[in-house]
Amino acid sequence: MTYNFNEIEAKWQKYLAKNQTFKAENQSDKPKFYVLDMFPYPSGAGLHVGHPLGYIASDIYARYKRHKGFNVLHPQGYDSFGLPAEQYAIQTGQHPAITTAENIKTYRRQLDQIGFSFDWSREVRTSDPSYYKWTQWMFIQLFNSWYNNESNKAEDISELIKLFASEGNANVNAVCDDDMEVFSAEDWNSFDSVKQQEILLQYRLTYLAETEVNWCPALGTVLANDEIVNGVSERGGHPVIRKKMTQWSMRISAYAERLLQGLDTIDWTDSLKESQRNWIGKSVGASVSFNVIANGVKQSANNENVTLSAVEGSHKIEVFTTRPDTIFGVSFMTLAPEHELVSQITTPAQKAEVEAYVEATAKRSERDRMADVKTISGAFTGAYVEHPFTKAPIPVWIGDYVLAGYGTGAVMSVPCGDQRDYDFAKHFNIPIPNIFKGVDISEEAFADKDKTIIANSDFLNGLNYKEATKKIIEELEKLGQGQGKTNYRLRDAVFSRQRYWGEPFPVYYVNGMPQMIDAKHLPITLPEVEKYLPTETGEPPLGNATVWAWDTTKNEVVSNNLIDNKTIHPLELNTMPGWAGSSQYFNRYMDPHNDKEIFSQEAINYWQQVDLYIGGSEHATGHLLYSRFWQKFMFDKGLVPYDEFAKKLINQGMILGTSAFVCEAIYENNSLNIFESANLIDGPDSIDSIHPRWNEFKSLFKEKGLTEEQVKDVKFRWIHSDVSFVNSSDELDIEAFKSWRSEFKDAKFFTEEDGTFKVKREVEKMSKSKYNVVNPDQICVDYGADSLRLYEMFLGPLEQYKPWNTAGITGVHSFLKKLWKLYVGDSGLKVTNAEPSKDSLKTLHKTIKKVEEDIENFSFNTSVSTFMIAANELTAQKCTSKDILEPLLILISPYAPHIAEELWSQLGHNESIVTAAFPTFDASHLVESNKVYPISFNGKMRFTMELPLDLSKEAIEEAVLAHEKTKEQLQGRTPKKVIIVPGKIVNIVG
Repeated sequence: MTYNFNEIEAKWQKYLAKNQTFKAENQSDKPKFYVLDMFPYPSGAGLHVGHPLGYIASDIYARYKRHKGFNVLHPQGYDSFGLPAEQYAIQTGQHPAITTAENIKTYRRQLDQIGFSFDWSREVRTSDPSYYKWTQWMFIQLFNSWYNNESNKAEDISELIKLFASEGNANVNAVCDDDMEVFSAEDWNSFDSVKQQEILLQYRLTYLAETEVNWCPALGTVLANDEIVNGVSERGGHPVIRKKMTQWSMRISAYAERLLQGLDTIDWTDSLKESQRNWIGKSVGASVSFNVIANGVKQSANNENVTLSAVEGSHKIEVFTTRPDTIFGVSFMTLAPEHELVSQITTPAQKAEVEAYVEATAKRSERDRMADVKTISGAFTGAYVEHPFTKAPIPVWIGDYVLAGYGTGAVMSVPCGDQRDYDFAKHFNIPIPNIFKGVDISEEAFADKDKTIIANSDFLNGLNYKEATKKIIEELEKLGQGQGKTNYRLRDAVFSRQRYWGEPFPVYYVNGMPQMIDAKHLPITLPEVEKYLPTETGEPPLGNATVWAWDTTKNEVVSNNLIDNKTIHPLELNTMPGWAGSSQYFNRYMDPHNDKEIFSQEAINYWQQVDLYIGGSEHATGHLLYSRFWQKFMFDKGLVPYDEFAKKLINQGMILGTSAFVCEAIYENNSLNIFESANLIDGPDSIDSIHPRWNEFKSLFKEKGLTEEQVKDVKFRWIHSDVSFVNSSDELDIEAFKSWRSEFKDAKFFTEEDGTFKVKREVEKMSKSKYNVVNPDQICVDYGADSLRLYEMFLGPLEQYKPWNTAGITGVHSFLKKLWKLYVGDSGLKVTNAEPSKDSLKTLHKTIKKVEEDIENFSFNTSVSTFMIAANELTAQKCTSKDILEPLLILISPYAPHIAEELWSQLGHNESIVTAAFPTFDASHLVESNKVYPISFNGKMRFTMELPLDLSKEAIEEAVLAHEKTKEQLQGRTPKKVIIVPGKIVNIVG
């Protein structure tokens, strides 16, 4: 019987699906274990071989835990709202729901053929109204909550309203907008409804506000910081600009400290936790207020008269600084170009320069500005502020190294103590006063606060950093111009997107104020639209909907024509962002079909938390941070038993593709449609007349209309070729390449002397855009899913980046064929009830020990090696014992489940191998009872002899001397002495 892996895998995939083998129950006498993968976005391209890496690892662990007696929850679903489906809808008119359903069908087929042990009965899709009903419900809960600093948790907004009505807000310790006005109970009770709602929006955990956002004109939507790479959109590489828009935001900043402290309670990778700590960005220092100076003449710190001419002089500039001790070193202020005061304080003389600079900065993302430490740019506003202590005027500049989204969007610039300020001051010839005792700042700034002794700073002279910081905060508080403060880099999260394919907000507007639709009327489903683009007036795509108004009497969505702003009102036109649906899906898996509540308390209290979460580190400051925020909010509301959703998180690495590049000739950066074999050129360079085929090149380039002089300026560049056109010898299928794209139809190729055309190979991220994707479908057809699973684990440690090489899969495939032959011969099953040998027991138990240790430590690659060693040893031992081969199958089944199921069945079992208990390691089988001694005569080994390890020296000597081969060596002589080292050697002398 041969190993027919295609038939075997299809058979067992069908059996396991039919019997719902992996369906988990919400109650069990077994201990629970919850294994979770980051659910995929179902793209049109389907899976490539890099995608299953984390899924295979989690599947091995889930299967292992089942063998260890756990009730395992291992669900899967789809993060099915996404921009690609909407872009496809814009191009073709096909509804994103249809595209998404087709893509999910492909994903499901691919996931099933790899043999994952998912509980598909719990499948969720974020674009399913029955799912996003609860995303909308969560939004309403956040809207109806505020953060009480006294209790350090979220509370119902009704409690805040009671406080306002009874005592105003002067003594309310809450997280709110910075510019919150103080009012009394009498004031509150006299405010009209709109005024009260406006005030409450400044406290709610989700709120409407004008926000500086990343706007992508090409995509027609706002992007989060983590959706921008190198200043352009991650999706499509389109330019992104900064602009102000009225947006929904989540007040995640209220949870900054708890998000930071919570990292110490979870077993996540150190690098990921450090990413979140940096993103949250806690800083301890002081807030300082600088007064903008009105028109007049004032003496500067350099004793020069400065003519002051501000547009408005009644403003204050608030800054946050971690070095208030350096306040006497301030020689200029720098505002973010987007700062709201820029337009108000800029003088007429500086207006044109400032506006031009602001416009240029708007075209750069925050990340781009933060990363660019070499470019120095800025503009003087013409305005000045007054130093709180010296009263000297300080010029106000704008510079793109200051971000509106961090701190207050303004910094007090101390060039002697900060290198960026120092470089800025040098560039613009701004004074650099030295306030550090005994420090030379002629070449660079001095930033070592631990060695700081303050000088030239009035009452701070002679104090160290800590002493000066304490003193200056006291003095600032006396002046009413500052106080000690803890600041966080973490900004509130923009929660609006100007696109169609996303969760609709359960919001309608009365007199311009947002109102929540009662939760009992959810879900509010997406309306049909004729076009998926923004409207001609710039409204989001939902502005194209004709039935998108809320009837407050019928409690249903009705035609826009019926809007009367009395009982029928307009609905919100934005949709929720991509991370909305993924921020609580792990909890919904626990009770996915509950249409009465987001999940039952019985389900959440049974499963509690995710025990193991495996996913990519690229989600560190996106999904993983937002999910922790939502979990903490749900904990505050008494919905979940823990304020962290995942105990342990592991980041899998990445399987890289081996791209293929062809060398293309270009002139003035335009393609000549001429390609040269990689071996004929060292790299992208010009051709010269010493090239061995110069005349061929010259004549061909002249055919393209180039003169002889122009031919000398021909360059080369490397462009991607689809890897499917390239064989294992790096040779390009020229005809396939020419047929690939219309522009290559008439391309000319300079080949090697043997007629072949070589490509250059390079390892990089596996991506459709790089044409280096390897489809797992063909791998499963050619080698089987078990081979794919084993090979992905065998490539190297889970967390590392590893290049894919299809040729390497033959090794693990050969192992599976060898494993099959260990159990099955030409005439059928070879396994017997024979007693196992000591060697076979030793092989089995060292394998049990190693595999269990490897799985517990997520070292899956070394387990595969262990299986290969075991198969080789048992084959050499001619082992047929069921006592050995049956437990070996259980060890292998998490990695290669299909072959394990088939052989398990052939061994006479009627139930799936999934139900079998994991073998127990017995250390006694690894204890050596005998020792093979080298028997030497006068230091030369003549033969070996196996003896029990527990023999005494006397017994060893007696046994060795009695041996026939010893007698032959001695030929009747009596040895002078016998040297014995128990467990090592025997040497007979004389």
